[in-house]
Amino acid sequence: MRIRATVAAVCGALALSAFVAPGAHATGSTGSDGEPYELDLTFSSVKVNNGKPIVAGISKKVVAPVTYSIRHAASVDINADDFRMEIGLYRGSYDNKDDVMFDGEPTCTETSSTTATCKSAIDLTPGDSLRFNGNATTWWAWGIAVALNGVDSDSDGDDWSKVGRVYQDIPTTTVKLQRASRLTVNAAPEPVKKGRTVTVTGKLSRANWEDLQYHGYTGQSVQLQFRKKNSDTYTTVKTVTTDSVGNLKTTTTATVDGYFRYSFAGTTTTPAVSAAGDYVDVQ
Repeated sequence: MRIRATVAAVCGALALSAFVAPGAHATGSTGSDGEPYELDLTFSSVKVNNGKPIVAGISKKVVAPVTYSIRHAASVDINADDFRMEIGLYRGSYDNKDDVMFDGEPTCTETSSTTATCKSAIDLTPGDSLRFNGNATTWWAWGIAVALNGVDSDSDGDDWSKVGRVYQDIPTTTVKLQRASRLTVNAAPEPVKKGRTVTVTGKLSRANWEDLQYHGYTGQSVQLQFRKKNSDTYTTVKTVTTDSVGNLKTTTTATVDGYFRYSFAGTTTTPAVSAAGDYVDVQ
């Protein structure tokens, strides 16, 4: 499929509302009053990041795969040089979006004369496309397709009624965008005599996309867990709450050799994370 430009670029040249405003739909195979007509194409089976949350830190670009299917009229040439298509994500409401992002150029495989499966990806870079912590929320999907049909997108004099476009909300497809989390642990003293007190400290922090640093995640419930030496299973000892800077501190009694760790279940904006176990030799 030969797509030479993104929908975002086309809409920038023609004014976004001309193509994708929810109320600007025309019907039939040609438009009226110089407006684009409704393209006979629908999106389905849209999946972003394989249905899992997208987790981003403070520096590394994250690439989230996008897959979907399309069905279109036989008259729609999805292989035309001037056919453009994108999956967008938005937060807020469909009619009043707080923010948007788009995937890159898709690769489509035709499964019949009127159907195809497509794949693409959305790139997210902290400090660029990710600049606000408010982006850590649920995002909804919508699909956009534009058939220019020979119209010059850089010209103001062409007849836009020859252009077909579709703007489809896909409310069944959502994806969570989350701020990466970190969790540390330290159990002391090491070694320790049986029956003595072990102090376990640590810190829970998460990415801040506005200053590109990790900051303590305050007021969060975190489980102190323990597993015996030669065991693969952790059990919860107690629940500890992070303080005003994300620190953790509690005490427990030394009984047998084993590993202590902190484990955080996560929130809607922050993924679950567990610290690597810290071994304590009980003598």
